[in-house]
Amino acid sequence: MTNGLLDTPRYRIAGDRGLLVEYGDRIDLAINRKVRSMAVLLDQSPPNGIIEVIPTYRSLLIVYDPAETEPETIQTGLEILEGRLADIEIPPPKTVEIPVCYDGEFGPDIGFVAKSHDLTEDAVIGIHSATEYPIYMIGFTPGFPFLGGLSEKLHTPRLESPRTHVPAGSVGIANNQTGIYPVASPGGWQLIGQTPLNLFNPMRKNPFLYNTGDRIRFVPISAETYRQMSEAEGHR
Repeated sequence: MTNGLLDTPRYRIAGDRGLLVEYGDRIDLAINRKVRSMAVLLDQSPPNGIIEVIPTYRSLLIVYDPAETEPETIQTGLEILEGRLADIEIPPPKTVEIPVCYDGEFGPDIGFVAKSHDLTEDAVIGIHSATEYPIYMIGFTPGFPFLGGLSEKLHTPRLESPRTHVPAGSVGIANNQTGIYPVASPGGWQLIGQTPLNLFNPMRKNPFLYNTGDRIRFVPISAETYRQMSEAEGHR
């Protein structure tokens, strides 16, 4: 094992039609790059019987049709594909700017985060918006980006009791991660702000504004700017 990257992938059965392939044991950009590279290879040369490939932080979940293939056959195909990793080019990341209002009603937990770290709310905003966050994976709800790179100064535990309703566009912190709720849902993250952007729109050609591997930068905006952008988006 080198820097968390396994010398040999670990294969685990996931239900009656899933194969989980683990490439590392931690959240790490190099491990995630291998995950995304293998996902690209599988997209270019999909083995028979594979229905879907879902990349995560450090692994791939491969969903297959058991009437057409089996885990041992998929594993053999993956081992062959590994020999082509050096030649694969994954799409270059783009940086997506996400405007966020951290004021009052939009960030109900920002005061708690600030107090937990002996910071002012302005300091929390400054630290949170100073980083370009890599998107390790997208999931939980449509378009929810799990981001790496949150400053240790802002690491804050989840809520003891999750909310039953988190508004769409809410930006939150949970332990060493930050992310955005694209749609309204239950959730237990500490909410520090909200974006007026419509992050998930199934009517768009590309329903999402970003992809796994891209980077997100949060840009602080005022409550007035939030309301103007929200009206322009036409989704609230």
